[in-house]
Amino acid sequence: MTRKQRILIIEDEKNLSRFVELELQHEGYETGVCYDGRSGLQSALDEDWDAILLDLMLPELNGLEFVRRFRPMKDTPIIIMTARDSVMDRVSGLDQGADDYVVKPFAIEELLARLRALFRRVDIDKDVRKRKQTKVEYRDLVIEKENRTVKRAGEVIALTKREYELLLMLMENINVVLSREVLLNQVWGYKMEVETNVIDVYIRYLRNKIDYPNQESYIQTVRGTGYVMRQ
Repeated sequence: MTRKQRILIIEDEKNLSRFVELELQHEGYETGVCYDGRSGLQSALDEDWDAILLDLMLPELNGLEFVRRFRPMKDTPIIIMTARDSVMDRVSGLDQGADDYVVKPFAIEELLARLRALFRRVDIDKDVRKRKQTKVEYRDLVIEKENRTVKRAGEVIALTKREYELLLMLMENINVVLSREVLLNQVWGYKMEVETNVIDVYIRYLRNKIDYPNQESYIQTVRGTGYVMRQ
């Protein structure tokens, strides 16, 4: 059975949000509704949505600030619904990371068409990324570089940006002992004023996420030197 696509509506005009919600449900979508930007951001981050319909003029957290905070965390498609139809308002939303916009008052048919077009683009992008993935593999760990995904035995492991880059560095240098200084320079950058013991902290974070309980760690410590992943 095909999973229904889930759409989050973040709109403080309750009559409009209810109207859009009912129309989307009639089209077969699952929906959620939030009436302010702060609760909308929390829902958008906590749950998996296929698209977000976002008003710009929201209480507590406006739409542009929502996109600015949300986009570094997730790539869920966003369509802005706005009464502001100036070029600069539209450009600001798109520059912050929104994918499309519709100007109020809008015909529901236009919104539905934009959603369908958005989902078609998402499907095409997924297909392209799937075909082009460069994989780095070690035992049952797999890194898909283009979409920055890490999997262990087929299950996705959520890593932070630094954890991901550290693991990638180790997996691209199997059997090579990498010193803390080398890892620090490659992952954090030469100009970063960070103590080398931060590497030990992040190795511990990584081990907690990728290792199996009560089994030997994927990442071996070379005392007095650094770390290595061995075949």
